[in-house]
Amino acid sequence: MRRIAPLFGLLAICLLIVLLQFAIGAGIVDEYTVPRPTAIAAALPRLLAEEGILTRFLTTVAETFAAGAAATLVGTGLGAALYRWPLMRRSFEPWVAVLAAAPLVLAYPLFLVLFGRSSSTVVVIAFASALPPVVLQTVAGFSAVRPVLLAVGRSFGLGRAAEFRRVLLPAALPSVFTGLRLALMFGLINVVGVEFLINLGGLGALINDLSERYDLPGTWAAIGFVVLVSVSLFTVLDGGERWLQRRR
Repeated sequence: MRRIAPLFGLLAICLLIVLLQFAIGAGIVDEYTVPRPTAIAAALPRLLAEEGILTRFLTTVAETFAAGAAATLVGTGLGAALYRWPLMRRSFEPWVAVLAAAPLVLAYPLFLVLFGRSSSTVVVIAFASALPPVVLQTVAGFSAVRPVLLAVGRSFGLGRAAEFRRVLLPAALPSVFTGLRLALMFGLINVVGVEFLINLGGLGALINDLSERYDLPGTWAAIGFVVLVSVSLFTVLDGGERWLQRRR
């Protein structure tokens, strides 16, 4: 069943692409708004040869992983601190939840003033957007650990550090990994969005360039490439989580 489900989803996507091709050919969908899927597919080799899409891909991925790694390190620590000190949790957890819902990308002019038109601006905005889900999922994961597990650990004389390493973290790992996945997804969305807005490097700037040239097949091909990057990133993280759970 685990193998059939992805194949079923892939077949559904292929069916939608075929239907879109038919709808455009029949004039139901305006070709000047949405190009034919065959034209989009034909534009991808041109992006590889002429637009340096692989170099831009590496730039976007590097910025995403920089923001995601920083959010994971800082967010896990903050989540552990909020779990350890209930007063701090009651004081700050609602604000973290508000920050998670805030469209921080709209504050990019402020970040441009602070960090300039550079990759630092992209990474900092992505980090700020990726941090809240890591904090919230870390707190939720630690809070869901069964008290009996903690009691057993203390009966074996585990100290605070050993209890965290051997009991809390393994038990909370699925929730922490969910936060990591969300952090990287939010990070990728904001990286591409800020690159598009400030037209600086990466896949977002490529989409901006192509749209300003009114190269619709190229624009949609670049957007599709970003979607493939997102799906691949999610698949890799999902596989990493399953591998770690088998190692526990």
